[in-house]
Amino acid sequence: MDQISALPVFVMVVEHQGFAAAARELGVSKSAVSKRITLLEEHLGARLLNRSTRNISLTEAGELYYARAVDALEAAKEAESAVAQMQGKPKGRLKINVPMTFGRLHIAPLIPKFLKLNPEISIDMIMDDRTIDLVDGGFDLAIRGGRLKDSSLIARKITPCFNVLAASPQYLEEHGTPATPQDLQNHNCLHYAYFSDQHEWTLEDPQGQVRVETSGNYQVNNGDALTTAVLGGCGIGRLTTFAAGEYLRSGALTQVLPNYTLPTQTMYAVYPNRKYLPTKTRVFINFISEQIGSDRPYWDEGLFEK
Repeated sequence: MDQISALPVFVMVVEHQGFAAAARELGVSKSAVSKRITLLEEHLGARLLNRSTRNISLTEAGELYYARAVDALEAAKEAESAVAQMQGKPKGRLKINVPMTFGRLHIAPLIPKFLKLNPEISIDMIMDDRTIDLVDGGFDLAIRGGRLKDSSLIARKITPCFNVLAASPQYLEEHGTPATPQDLQNHNCLHYAYFSDQHEWTLEDPQGQVRVETSGNYQVNNGDALTTAVLGGCGIGRLTTFAAGEYLRSGALTQVLPNYTLPTQTMYAVYPNRKYLPTKTRVFINFISEQIGSDRPYWDEGLFEK
């Protein structure tokens, strides 16, 4: 049993690239983690980790053991999920990954209510705009927008994600308001670094699509920072309505080229392909879907109405 209980410790050390980081994640001392790994190696009669003062790496035996250990932990999770589904009682630690701006504005405010409704679930939420590997990171769930590239994941639609071009009234007063998509080429356009088509903006009206190559003096990999720059009068930005909606309603931002639409993305809940979807994951997905709204999200209220 001691060797079985060492599995999650060993996996945590490998995934966090060190004893100290694993100890912080587990809430124990670094020496306790080191001792557990040493005892495991003694039991197996093989060194699993190469240790140096700066980092660790897997030995050949360690690579083999790590692959089997991950499989074993996954099987244990599925067994726990199967029992939990039978009991109908969500419980356990739920590790989720969400985009920074969307998470701050629309997921974090829902967490207190969710935890009150599900007191036996604990949440570890990582906010990051980069696309990370859910399996390697030990995540149960991620919220992602746009095109999904990883076919090994299961995706469930949460809500549509609309985009607009926007600028501050001060910027438009100083530089003029674009009347056609081509006019954007004469403006300072601000860009979000993680869009696949960062500088080529696609707009559409009843006559068809127009693609415009834009340029500007600011690009950033965070939606909050981009919205702040647009609010500050730096230029015209392509913003999601979940970030810009309140500012458009208040007049702090003005929609640019409102007769044109921009491509719509979809926000998805994605999770690893498992035989049993853990009850805690299913309950969380259902909860955020109900709170946000599947057809027209609450943050779009009052927008796009003629």
